[in-house]
Amino acid sequence: KMLGRVLCTVLFVGAFPSPAEASQGHISVVLLGATGDLAKKYLWQGLFQLYMDQVSSGHSFTFHGGALAALEPGQRRMFDVLKKLSCPPDEAPNRCAVLKDQFLKLSQYHQLKTAENYTALSREIETLLRQEGLKEAGRIFYFSVPPFAYTEIAQHINSSCRPPAGAWLRVVLEKPFGHDLQSAQQLAAELAGFFREEEMYRVDHYLGKQAVAHILPFRDQNRQFLDPVWNRHHVERVEVVLKETVDAKGRTSFYEQYGVIRDVLQNHLTEALMFLIMELPANVSSAHEVVQHKLQALQSLWGLERSSAVLGQYQAYDSHVQEELQEARGYVSTTPTFAGVLIHSDSLRWEGVPFLLTSGKALDERVGYARVLFKNRAYCTQSGALRDAGHSQCKPKQIIFHFGHGALNTPAVLVSRNLFQPVMPKDSWKEAEARSDLHVFGQPLSDFYMYSPVKERDAYSVLISHIYHGRKDFFITTENLLASWAFWTPLLDSTSRQPPRLYPGGVENQHLLDFEMVSGGVAFTLAEPAELLNPSGQVPSDFRAIQSKFRQSPLVSAWAEDLISQLASDMEEAAVRSVARSGQFHLALSGGSSPVVLFQRLARHHYGFPWQHTHVWLVDERCVPLTDSQSNFLGLHRHLLQHVRVPYFNIHPMPVHLNRRLCVEEDGGAELYAKDIVALVANASFDLVLLGVGTDGHTASLFPRSENGLEGAPTVVLTESPVKPHQRMSLSLPLINRARQVFVLVLGKGKHDITTLLSRVGREPRKWPISGVSPSSGQLVWYVDYEALLG
Repeated sequence: KMLGRVLCTVLFVGAFPSPAEASQGHISVVLLGATGDLAKKYLWQGLFQLYMDQVSSGHSFTFHGGALAALEPGQRRMFDVLKKLSCPPDEAPNRCAVLKDQFLKLSQYHQLKTAENYTALSREIETLLRQEGLKEAGRIFYFSVPPFAYTEIAQHINSSCRPPAGAWLRVVLEKPFGHDLQSAQQLAAELAGFFREEEMYRVDHYLGKQAVAHILPFRDQNRQFLDPVWNRHHVERVEVVLKETVDAKGRTSFYEQYGVIRDVLQNHLTEALMFLIMELPANVSSAHEVVQHKLQALQSLWGLERSSAVLGQYQAYDSHVQEELQEARGYVSTTPTFAGVLIHSDSLRWEGVPFLLTSGKALDERVGYARVLFKNRAYCTQSGALRDAGHSQCKPKQIIFHFGHGALNTPAVLVSRNLFQPVMPKDSWKEAEARSDLHVFGQPLSDFYMYSPVKERDAYSVLISHIYHGRKDFFITTENLLASWAFWTPLLDSTSRQPPRLYPGGVENQHLLDFEMVSGGVAFTLAEPAELLNPSGQVPSDFRAIQSKFRQSPLVSAWAEDLISQLASDMEEAAVRSVARSGQFHLALSGGSSPVVLFQRLARHHYGFPWQHTHVWLVDERCVPLTDSQSNFLGLHRHLLQHVRVPYFNIHPMPVHLNRRLCVEEDGGAELYAKDIVALVANASFDLVLLGVGTDGHTASLFPRSENGLEGAPTVVLTESPVKPHQRMSLSLPLINRARQVFVLVLGKGKHDITTLLSRVGREPRKWPISGVSPSSGQLVWYVDYEALLG
C-alpha cells in the first residue's frame, strides 16, 4: 500500500491540514520520454514543483515515467535524475527533504513501447486506486517525445489508457507542431482522431515565462493609462527579440530541418506579439475570450512576402553540418540561423505600425524582450541637467517586457518614468531599486519604473501548474496553430531558395546584421563583404522567361514573388498612361486566392499608383452577401481597397444582393451592372482586365460548357459554378475582349497541367473558356510563374 503509506507520512508532517481534504480524487501524471534531455532539464523539476505546490490541495498524485528502454536501465536513469531535484531557496529544509522523499516514492518507471504496455499501465493505476479506496480525478500524459511518435502513442492512450468516465484526460504536446501549414494540418487531423480539442495542451514554454505571461494582466490593470495611447497614433513600433550567443552545434539535424523562423519566430515571438497587439477581452481571466482575441489578431496580419525578411547564417554553420551530419566537404546550406521580419496588421488600432520580430544564434548577447516604443512629439528647449532628468519629456518613452538574461539577468517589466507609474500586483511583482550604473537601450535604469517577480519561477513549472488547473489560454489551440502556420508558410516557401547573409558570429558581427525598413519591407543596411559571400548555391535572381510567347501572346515568367512585383509595376504603368490619356483608369479585377499577393503588393509598394483617378470594377462575384468570407469584394476590400485612397464613388461591387435576395434573375442585377459599365466606361472598353485560370480552364466565372457569357453581345451574365457557391455573376467573354489590355495571372504547381494543356490547344472556349480570351483591338499578356510553367 505504497500510496497509503505516503499519504500518511505527508499528513504526519503537516502538509495536509486534515484527512477530510484528501477527497478530491487522484491524479496520475505520465511523463513520456522520461529519460530525455527536456525531462532531465525541466520537466521532472516542474512536476516536483507541482507536487510541492499542490500536496495540500486535496488531490493525491502518482508520477509515472515512461520510455522505450527496458525496466532496469530505464528505472536507473530516471531515478538518477529524480535524486538531483531541488526545492526553492525559501522552502524549509526539513519539509523539502520529506517532500522529495515522498515524490521519489510516488514515482515509478514503465517501459511504454507497445499497446500491451499501455494497457498494463492503465490496469496498474486502476488496481492501485481500488486498493487505496481513491476516486480518479484525471490523467495527464506529457509527450516529451519527437512528433513522429505522437500518432502511435495517441492511438495507444485512446484505445487502452483513458481514465474512466467522470475523470478528465489532459494530453500535453511539445513543439514542433508540424513543419509548415500542410504538415501541421495533417498532424492536427491525426490527433483529432484520438483526442478532443479540450484534452490537448500544446506547449510553447515562452507562455510560461513570467514577463510574457504578465503582458495581458499588465495591459488589463493599466487600462486607464494605456487605452488612450495603445494605438497607431501613439506607438512608433513594436519589437519582439530573442538573441542567443550559442550556435547550433549539437542541434544541426534539427536546425537543418527547421531553421530559425520555425524554431523561434513562428511560435515564441509570434505568441508574445499576439499578447501585445490583440484586443483586450472584457475578462482577461476567461481562457475562451483570450484564445479568440489572439486568433483575431493573427488573422489581421498582412501576408508576408520575401521582402518582409532579412536572413543570415553564422559562418561556421556549414562546417558544423558537415561534421555532425556527415555531409560532403563543400556542402552549402541555405538554412537561416538569423532572421529579422517586418509584420503589419490591417486592424484599425495598428494600421501602419511596424512590428519587428528578430532572433538569431551566435549573436553578441543572450537576451529576450518585447518592447513598445512610443512616438515622441516633445521638443525640449532647455539643455543639460533638465533634459537628463528621468521625467524629461524628451527622453524616449517605452514599455519593455524583459524575458530574462541580458544586463538585467532577471524577468522584468520596465516603464519609462515620463510615461506613467504602472499598477503592479504587489503579491507577485516588486519594484526594483533604480540603479544608474545599468543601461537599457542607452538609458540608465533610473529612467524607468522597474519591477521584477517576487519569486522567480521556471517557465515549465508555471505551465505544468496551468495544465493541472486546466488553463487553456496559456497553450496553443488547433485553430490558432493553423492560423499561425498559414501566416508564416508563404514566407518560408518564398525564402527557401534564398542564400542567407553570412556573419562571423558574436561581437565580430559589428553592424553586419543591422537592417532597416525600406518600401514596405526590410533590407540589410550594409552591403555584404565580398569575402563572406557563398561561392555557390545561389539561384540567379535575374533569370527570366523561358520563352517570350505563350499562345501567340507575350509571356512574362519568373519566380512567384518576382512575377508579382513585375505585374504590379506593369499595372501601375498602365494606370499612369491611361490617366495621362483620358483622365481616368478603369480596372476590372478577378477574385480568388491568386491575386491576394498582388493586391497586397499594390497596397504596400505602389504609392505612385493614381488611385484618385481609378475606377475599380469586379470581373466576377460569388452570389453571397458582400460581408460573407467567400465574397470576392470582401477579399478585394480587405487586401487592397481599405489600404489605398480610391474615391468611394469609384468602387463598383457587383449587385448580387438585391431585395434581400441573391442573384435572382427577376431582380436584374446583371443588367444593372452592365448599364453602369456602359454609362461610365467609354465604349464599354476597360483599360485593364485582370484574369486568373482555374484548373479546369475556367476564367472569371465562365466555366466549361457554360450556357451564358461565352459568346454573343458584350454584357454581364449569371452563371453556374460546379463548386459551391454555385451561383455567380460575371463579365461575359465578349465584354472582356473589348478591353485595351488583359493580363492573365497563373501561379503554382497546381496550375502546371492546365498551363501545359493551354500551350497546345486552339481557341475552344466551350471546353476551356480562358482559350477564348483574345482582345479584339487590345493586348493580352500572360504572367506565369516557373512552378506553373515548368512544374
